[in-house]
Amino acid sequence: MVACGWTKDLFNYDSPKLIRFPSVGCVCVKWCIYVLIAVYICYTLIVHKRYQEKEELTSSVRINLKGVAHADRIWDAAEYTIPTQTRDSFFVMTNIIQTENQLQQTCPEYPTAKAICSSDKSCKKGSIDVHSNGVQTGRCVLYNATYKTCEITAWCPVQKEESPPVPAVLRSSEDFTVLIKNNIHFPTFNYTVQNISPKLNTSCKFNKVTSPLCPIFRLGDILHEAKENFSEVAVKGGIIAIEIKWDCDLDSWSYSCSPQYSFRRLDDKTRTLYPGFSFRFARHYKLPNGKEQRTLYKAYGIRFDVLVFGMGGKFKAIELFTFIGSTITYFGLALTAIEMCFHLYNCSSCLKIPFCENLIRKKYETVLMPEQVMFVSFVDEPHVILIKMPLKTSLQNAEGSIFENHPVKFYDPRTCCSHESNENHGTGEYKLRPLAQSISSTDCPEWCSCGLCKVTEKYHEQLCCRKKNGQCITTTYWFTQLVLSRDTLNKALFYEDPFLDLTGQNSNSQLRRVAYKQYIRWRFGSFDLEDRAIIPSCCRRLVRNTYPSANGNYTGFNME
Repeated sequence: MVACGWTKDLFNYDSPKLIRFPSVGCVCVKWCIYVLIAVYICYTLIVHKRYQEKEELTSSVRINLKGVAHADRIWDAAEYTIPTQTRDSFFVMTNIIQTENQLQQTCPEYPTAKAICSSDKSCKKGSIDVHSNGVQTGRCVLYNATYKTCEITAWCPVQKEESPPVPAVLRSSEDFTVLIKNNIHFPTFNYTVQNISPKLNTSCKFNKVTSPLCPIFRLGDILHEAKENFSEVAVKGGIIAIEIKWDCDLDSWSYSCSPQYSFRRLDDKTRTLYPGFSFRFARHYKLPNGKEQRTLYKAYGIRFDVLVFGMGGKFKAIELFTFIGSTITYFGLALTAIEMCFHLYNCSSCLKIPFCENLIRKKYETVLMPEQVMFVSFVDEPHVILIKMPLKTSLQNAEGSIFENHPVKFYDPRTCCSHESNENHGTGEYKLRPLAQSISSTDCPEWCSCGLCKVTEKYHEQLCCRKKNGQCITTTYWFTQLVLSRDTLNKALFYEDPFLDLTGQNSNSQLRRVAYKQYIRWRFGSFDLEDRAIIPSCCRRLVRNTYPSANGNYTGFNME
């Protein structure tokens, strides 16, 4: 049976319930948010081309550097251009310190703090320091008229630790030019392009305004675009980035795929401990006597790092549908914003608006356990009131919340009246049947507003038919006809069970039970509240007097 019910549920469609209410403010807020979201979606879709599939490029770079400098001798590209170990980089030497005619022999160490000595005891034979130029022999010898240093076995004479020449020896390298050849490839789209056009004018030089696509760059212009002075950087060197950005639209109707060049300095020129960029290298020679000789260079220069990055995009239907599907959910922000306003209003106690109160009651429904609540209906108030248990005072004075407005009553054969009774009511000849017992003003409890309630110690039974003083509902014609009339109650009982026997001793018990139900359906308008709806003391008293129990015992309201 469970499996059968589960199978039937597969073919049932569940639709969310919406509440529609007139509100110019909420509608304006909703459509303003809708318009803003629609503008954002269109802007992102068109400007950022979110309908395209994107892919990062793969790149290769080749470099040709040209130029000749004269500084005591001719320096060509083979000498001032030194290969680097990093990918897509090249180094241009701009300044140099030379130590010529070095031979492997013994000589004084350069006077540093650890090399200065006063006697042979200060020098340890065979000692090697990471900052020294060779191996100590154990002797302390004169370096010059001022210092004595430890003797070492090394390439002598050792290089002097001095500042680079100012201005730079190869400062004329500012006019050198470099040709950068860059090929990029998008594997997914099987597309390859390069930055050199077949119609390239080889005499061009890069200029952001006049020649933004020329791949030939003057070194001085590169540093100028990086906001640096070439003459200053050439003294101690530095690291400059040449950035090539590709933003390729590979769609046939809007094709564009051209590089954009930019330049910036990478090393921190504000550092004073080891500024610039430099390294050492040597060139070796053979003398006629067979001994090896070398010239040691300390080279300062600029390392240029070519950084290539970018994306390629091409239309793909699935990307378009994915983007539209994901952004449609943004329209829910309008509803979320309005709901947050109602939530904040619900949490606020400084201002209460009847329209908002009614809307919140319709929208938010608190579901509690049946044994935790009771429902009350007053004849002089238009609402069914929910009161939470346990009670700390009489039910008449307990604080509760509005559960719902009284629903529109509907025709039910169990609540019909006799033709004769209707005629009597219409002619005004009907007379109310008197109460079996009257209540004096002294016996009327304080919580009673109609004057016909019975004193009781139980909090949940201390309930009157009305909230304010006035006529009791039991004195009305309709209470007698709908709740007390034996003819009406018989019809209701036979409606439930056509073969019911009402001639036995339990007939009054059955009539009381259905009378209570008649009152609840009349005043609460709901069949679902029968177990938790409380009948006022005056009404319960009159029903019991009309259809009394043989032994005088009554069950009362079930608190569990």
